[in-house]
Amino acid sequence: MRLGVDFGGTKIEGALLDSKGEILVRQRVPNPGDYHSAVRALADLTARIEQEAGARAAAVGVALPGSLSPKTGMIRNANSVWMNGKPFLQDLKEALARPVRVENDANCFALSEAVDGAAADGRVVFGVIIGTGCGGGVVVDRKVVTGVNGVGGEWGHMPLPWPRADEVYTQDWCGRWGCLEQWISGSGFKRWAGMSAGDADKAAQAG
Repeated sequence: MRLGVDFGGTKIEGALLDSKGEILVRQRVPNPGDYHSAVRALADLTARIEQEAGARAAAVGVALPGSLSPKTGMIRNANSVWMNGKPFLQDLKEALARPVRVENDANCFALSEAVDGAAADGRVVFGVIIGTGCGGGVVVDRKVVTGVNGVGGEWGHMPLPWPRADEVYTQDWCGRWGCLEQWISGSGFKRWAGMSAGDADKAAQAG
């Protein structure tokens, strides 16, 4: 048994898979939005899934925004900024008492599509995910290209090409101005649609 967890900015979703890759149990809970509560929520979700299935996963894999620093092992570049600088992998290993693997969510998505998804016939794959933020992953010959700094494929913090003067006044959470994530993300869609419609919530729902 293997347990996969999608650790998003607003929700945490887990799925228990058998040896053939079939989903046995799937559950989700809100992400509480602070570090220690989120680690506890993930551990509790794992316990509930295993209780429902009547089986224990040998290992847990977690896809998350941001990535582990190759130098420190700490989380960095997560748009859930309360995760940055935290020993997430080590804390999960202690909370779950079993092997845990952590990987950037866009890399996981791109690899999944490259292996048996929409891009299964492609040699070079670029996968894009859009949620609370936006991310990208590059896969070549079914292997994730992480690069020397572990951020290969990331594009959310590249600047918007050819911006108008009225498109760069918003500073991103990373400290830069004009990042693509300010537009290409759920929060970005909501904000910019709201500027046009005058009501962000109604505009996002209508879109």
